[in-house]
Amino acid sequence: MRLDGGFTLRLAVAEAFQLFTARGERDWVEGWEPVFPEAVADDAAVGTVFLTDHGGQPVTWVVVDREGDRRIRYARVAAGRDAGTVDVRLTPVDSLTEVTVTYELTALTPEGGEWLRKFAADYPDMMSSWESAIAKSLS
Repeated sequence: MRLDGGFTLRLAVAEAFQLFTARGERDWVEGWEPVFPEAVADDAAVGTVFLTDHGGQPVTWVVVDREGDRRIRYARVAAGRDAGTVDVRLTPVDSLTEVTVTYELTALTPEGGEWLRKFAADYPDMMSSWESAIAKSLS
């Protein structure tokens, strides 16, 4: 299932990019605590692996692609539930940044299918909550 969404940030692209790295999300996602199996200097480097247990679901993440400060793509596997990619694209518009977030997910189990249907229904609200949480973290 492919889900597209987005929002605008009052930040330059380079500043906005940092918010979508493993460590950067700690600034605005409550309970987000990535764990790195190996020490990494650049958590946005291709090949970086990290683990999260956000919302009680263990997830393994791998940075699979990066284009400077304009794009980062992660592969993610939530064991026994779903797997896929998360692609974050940042486009400068004057002094603002347009953020486009695309999830491409596949359910791994029937329960994962139920979770994915709910995730899809809630996706627009999730994008709005991301925009609000980031704005709050910057104020």
